[in-house]
Amino acid sequence: MSTVRIGLVLPDVMGTYGDGGNAVVLRKRLQLRGIPAEIVEITLSDPVPDSLDLYTLGGAEDYAQRLATKHLLTHQGLQRAAGRGAPVLAICAAIQVLGHWYETSAGERVEGVGLLDVTTSPQEKRTIGEVVSTPLVDGLSQQLTGFENHRGGTVLGPEARPLAAVVKGAGNREGDGYDGAVQGSVVATYLHGPCLARNPELADLLLSRVVGPLEPLELPEVEQLRRERLAAPRRM
Repeated sequence: MSTVRIGLVLPDVMGTYGDGGNAVVLRKRLQLRGIPAEIVEITLSDPVPDSLDLYTLGGAEDYAQRLATKHLLTHQGLQRAAGRGAPVLAICAAIQVLGHWYETSAGERVEGVGLLDVTTSPQEKRTIGEVVSTPLVDGLSQQLTGFENHRGGTVLGPEARPLAAVVKGAGNREGDGYDGAVQGSVVATYLHGPCLARNPELADLLLSRVVGPLEPLELPEVEQLRRERLAAPRRM
């Protein structure tokens, strides 16, 4: 069986709130099923390869976000990989980077990578706290849970659809009622956590697009974590 190669994209600048843990969760869930897997870290010193099986990107602050955007526009391996259908998980600032454009807190507009039909502008206030949402895409039936901390408000265009409807929290922007974006092979969300540690069904959906159907894993500690986080109150 060939080794599944998981790209951890720019963890040196896009790793806020432990988002690099999403790659660890993907690797571990494969290994628990006897499927070999490895994490390939791609830093600002590396071109982005287009040959990996799936990719994860995390959150970042303004300056680091701009560095990441410039790197992904210069080295377009992620775009080529997504074009052939490799799954891409984008967290928080990565939604903005993969969109058409985003505005910094200082009001400067930055051209994005263009994998998502979304745009992002600063909101009046930062949204911080626990989020619970109901998934709106095929293959997901369990509520999603995570922690959000962002000032950017993201608007979806007609080519993107929301990942989930918000039950508690803000999601893409205050008052919008949705979280995340799904377009092509890209799944994006504002959920930190790490997201996939809290939402194993989403992790397995991404993995199944690489290796095919997966048998469920019985992990009581993961279910306990989900119960605790789903019950967590909204904090502002």
